This record gives sequence, structure tokens and C-alpha cells, in this order.
Amino acid sequence: MHVTGKVEEKYGQTQLTLSGAVAVCASGQSVTPATLALPVDSPSAFAAYEGMLVRLPQTLTVTEVYELGRYGSVLLSNGRLRTPTSVVPPAQAKTVADANARNRLILDDGSNKQNPAAVPYPAPALSASNTLRAGYTVANVEGVLEMRYGAWRLQPVPGARAPSFGTSANPRTAAPARDSRANLRVASFNVLNYFNGDGTGGGFDDPNNRGAKSDEEFARQDAKIVSALKALDADVIGLMEIENDGYGPLSAVRQLAAKLGDSWRVVDPGSARLGGDAIAVALIYDSRKVKPVGNAATLAIDDKNRQPIAQTFQPFGGSRAVTVAVNHLKSKNCPNATGDDLDQGDGQGCWNATRSRAAAKVADWLARNPTGAHSEGVLLIGDLNSYTYEDPVRTLESRGYVNLVSSKIGAPAYSYVYNGEAGYLDHALATNALAWRVKAVHDWHINADEPIALQYTLAYKTAEQQRTYYAPDAYRSSDHDPVLIDIALADEYAAAASRRGAEMAAAHGRRPLR
Repeated sequence: MHVTGKVEEKYGQTQLTLSGAVAVCASGQSVTPATLALPVDSPSAFAAYEGMLVRLPQTLTVTEVYELGRYGSVLLSNGRLRTPTSVVPPAQAKTVADANARNRLILDDGSNKQNPAAVPYPAPALSASNTLRAGYTVANVEGVLEMRYGAWRLQPVPGARAPSFGTSANPRTAAPARDSRANLRVASFNVLNYFNGDGTGGGFDDPNNRGAKSDEEFARQDAKIVSALKALDADVIGLMEIENDGYGPLSAVRQLAAKLGDSWRVVDPGSARLGGDAIAVALIYDSRKVKPVGNAATLAIDDKNRQPIAQTFQPFGGSRAVTVAVNHLKSKNCPNATGDDLDQGDGQGCWNATRSRAAAKVADWLARNPTGAHSEGVLLIGDLNSYTYEDPVRTLESRGYVNLVSSKIGAPAYSYVYNGEAGYLDHALATNALAWRVKAVHDWHINADEPIALQYTLAYKTAEQQRTYYAPDAYRSSDHDPVLIDIALADEYAAAASRRGAEMAAAHGRRPLR
């Protein structure tokens, strides 16, 4: 083709405004794609290929599927991207962020439609039984490179071979089996604004409702949450983002506990609500497996962080107990942040100072044994809205808490995906006296890697999608993955562990921790 016109940049795109007729010089010609590999040397390197047919010769990784249902697009990278402060301290976060920016490219669907009736990835179409998870691999990636909506995208060419996705790198799995040495399993789960309306099928139009918008939606959400909670095989479960509507028979937490079985109970701190937010944390437990000892306790921290709740539990058949404290710290969203709570540009986001102060207050509170019961130590769980190397987690570690996710899972750990980057906001930390009794910790990846389109919601979906995108199972029951902690409190395991701890301490020239 021969064209005449003026080259311009509009909305980040290089465009040509024609000033003459288009002349076709030849037809039936093939185009050899240029080769582009991730990561590029700098984000600006993409511009050299703008408007060209390019091929990526690598096997890439699906690093986010958040916009799959809405725009038909998938974020790709060479290897999984990690949240900077989940792998390095804040002072080094910019280096990781810059590397991530050079290692990301969106595979689009060739359409500018929102909420398309047919999402082509993975072939033949997205559904609850044909998911596309972050962590999958993809080969044969080819298309026309363009800058659109502030990001570099590949638009597929009609008739070209479709990309090939591989599932083996990150398949769906069943819940992790309980460690054979453990006699107590504690779980932590953010239940994605679980609101049950008025408890009788109505009340979903309440302005404070952050969850399901109708009884039909709630039934779909409820089935998925219950499926996930049952699969955890836990004795004690800490919940976040559950409706803060008290502890009566129509409350969200009591109705949810009842759906897990007749033996499930709710820890009631003796107040009408837990703080002033629309959502709260909660503790539920299987009364066949454990009994609460001492008092249920809570702490009014401030008007930003959710109030924690703590209770000491003792497994039946044993003499040892553990105190479980559930927390949900202030989110990173920036509206109304001021002073030291503003984003400092170090990867920790807004409200970091408020979260850090809350972490210190919680540690001081728990050190005073608020339940009044003797235990082997404290297990602090919950959504801290802070990644591994951020100040709130470091504050807890400085107060003697062991980061169990870091020590048991290590660098691969994650429970949440945001902006294509994986890290863990959902924590399990234990006092030194308890940490050596923890035998296993797991992030069960049922949510963070799954498309948001597979959630319970009905909006922006065709009638067919409302049916095919939904399954009453655990997958995409929430946006956070649950954390499972297996603890050996039984005397026979404790004695063996104590001997091993003493031997290890002697080998390193120090007394064992108590």
C-alpha cells in the first residue's frame, strides 16, 4: 500500500491522518513477524515495534486475568511477576517495579467491546470448567503491537493460529492435606464482603451493603464460600470481610457457621457489633474438635483498622491450648490519606503508618494475654494489607513474632494478585513459644489466580455467562486465597519437638525459646 498523510500521536497511539488516496501496490503478500522477547531493555523499547506484526518466541506466563471477562485480555510476562515489597524491602522496591514494567505485555482479543458475549481465551471459550489461571503458560503468541489505554497490547490477526495455553504449571488443586503430626488446623480466609441482607432473604438494598445485591446473588456467593470453608478441614477459622451485623440468629456470621454443620460455633465478644465499620473479622470453630477457654477479647484500635478478635482454644483430648487472634488492617486505598499516611513511593502504598501503629498496638495488647487463659503462644492471622517486607509485618516481627508463611513456604508464597503482581497480604505469625509447634503452612490457590468473571456476581454477564461462568465450588469464591496452619499441640508431638528444639539450640550454643 502507498499512503500519504500526517503522523500524529493521539492518546499514546501513533496514528496517520490521511491527506490523499490509498494506493494498493500489491496483494496476497505475506508478512514476516518481527521477533520481540520479554523482558525488553526498557519500556520505551516497545515503541520500535508499534504497529508491526510481532511474535514472541518464548513460552510466557499468564500473570493476571483480572480483565479477561470484561475486555477479553490477559497480562503476560516472562515468568511470574512478584509484588516488589513481597520480595525486597521498600528501599529496593523501585528496582523490582522497574524490572516488572519491562516484563509485561497484554494479549488482547482484537475487539474494543466491554463484557464480550464470547471470551476467546482459553479456547473454545472461558467457563467455570474451562478456566484460565494466572500461572498458566502460553506459547505461540503473535499479533500486532499497539499502545492502547495506557498499556502495550498485542491484537491477534484474524485467521492466525491461536495462542496455546498450558495448565500444568499451576493447575487447580484440592485443599492441602493436614500434616500427620498436627492435631489442630487453623485457617484464615477473607470472605469477600459476605453480607446476608436481613437474614431472611431481603435487605440487600441497604446502603451499607458491600456484598451481594440480591438474594439470588447471595445464594451463589454463599454456595461458593461454604464449599471453600468445608474443604479447608479446619478446626478454627478466622474470617475477614464478613458483615458486621452482630451475633444474633440472623447475623451473617452465625448463619454462615450453621451452614458448616451443627457443631460449628461463633466466638461472641459480648458486644452488639465489632467496631464501627460495615465489615468485621470473626472467629468460628468446630465444637467437636476444640473448646474455647478464657474470654473472647477485642481491642478498639482506631477508626481505620478493623477491631481484632482473640480467643484461646484447646483441642479435646489434650491439655495444651493456643490463642488465635484475627486481624484486618486498613487497606492501601488512598482517598483521605494525609501526612505520613500518604503514599511515600516506596511500594507500601497509602495508610502504611496507620497500619504500622495498629500492628504495634495489637502486639502490645496480645502480650497482656487479653483472653486470660494460659496457652502455648499466640497465632496472629488475617489480612494485614501489608506484604512481607513492609513496616507492619516488620513491626510484628520486631515484637517477637515469627512469620510462618515466610519460614514455611518461603519466596513462592502469595495469596493475592494485584496489577499482575503476586504477593501475600494474608498472614500467619506466631510467638516464638508457639512457632516450633507449627508443622505446615499452606496458601491454597483457589482465588487469586482465577478470573474475576467466575465470581458469584450476575452483573455485566449474559444469561448464558451467568450459567457457564458459575459453579458452586471453592474456585474464585473470594479474591484472597485462604491460609492453612497445622499445629502440633498434642503432648507426644510436643515432647519430640521439644527434644529436637533443645538439640538444635545446643548445636547453635543457645537455650531453646520458651
